[in-house]
Amino acid sequence: MAFKRVPQKFNAAINEVTLGTGDKAIVIGGNNTFPLYAFDAPVKNRPAVGIEITDEGVDRTVPGIAQIFEGTSTMGEIAAKAASLPGVDFLAIRLEGADPNGKDIPVEDCVSICKEVSDAIDIPMVVEGCKNGEKDAKLFSAIAQALEGKNVLFMSAREENHKNIAASVGLAYNQKVGAESAVDINLAKQLNVLISQMGVKPEGVVMNLGSAAVGYGYEYVASTMDRVIAAALAQDDKMLQMPIITPVAGEAWGVKEAIVSEEDFPEWGPAEERGIEMETSTAASCLAAGSNAVILKHPKSVSVISELVSALI
Repeated sequence: MAFKRVPQKFNAAINEVTLGTGDKAIVIGGNNTFPLYAFDAPVKNRPAVGIEITDEGVDRTVPGIAQIFEGTSTMGEIAAKAASLPGVDFLAIRLEGADPNGKDIPVEDCVSICKEVSDAIDIPMVVEGCKNGEKDAKLFSAIAQALEGKNVLFMSAREENHKNIAASVGLAYNQKVGAESAVDINLAKQLNVLISQMGVKPEGVVMNLGSAAVGYGYEYVASTMDRVIAAALAQDDKMLQMPIITPVAGEAWGVKEAIVSEEDFPEWGPAEERGIEMETSTAASCLAAGSNAVILKHPKSVSVISELVSALI
């Protein structure tokens, strides 16, 4: 008896969220099938691929990146170069230097940096914080005001600072809010409920469920995303229908396979190749699990993942 495939699609769908403005704006989400199931129904909006830079200039900790950005010096030049690389849909700037436990770059300086970056690119922009909840709330409010009308996504609103971020970023300046939780479906839903109760519309919220590099507990990430997508589509859970964005770069380039020297482990091969392999493997896994957008660091990783998405959809 011949196999007859029955397409699996749902009446519910992931929310569509627009980032950026003009011809280069992108829409993430909108699908009503499981991730990358283009054989069940057309994928409305292909997953987006972003490249990450920091407020501290060219990242010289990752092998190969300094050479790619050779000749750039200002943040505007770095941003413009990053935005022009193959496969880049959006640019993310991580405000690492703003961390009070690090360089503690003042809020006003971070605002100037983000304005310079925004003025230098014509693609959507994502702003990632310094992982200090109190400082992030101040940063995001000031930057959201300075970039009003740019339709920027600000990550991350967490349980401890979501009120300030949702009020300023989402309500006062009509930017997009990134809701960050720690690989837990219940925490993710609770945060979405809290942000929605403040008046931020669902199409203004994107989830960051958290991640891990492949081989480092990633199966828990995959199972959490799977539960979120299943609840959103099969159960029509409105508070889990926000699209998912996953910052992959920090996880992938922080594991030993990506950072130990070739001198110490010659049998492992070049560190740059290892790091790219960790980053692309993790990003591909996130897309297969349910991410609607991923943030990567190495330009080659961006190119490979963008080509993969094009081949699958």
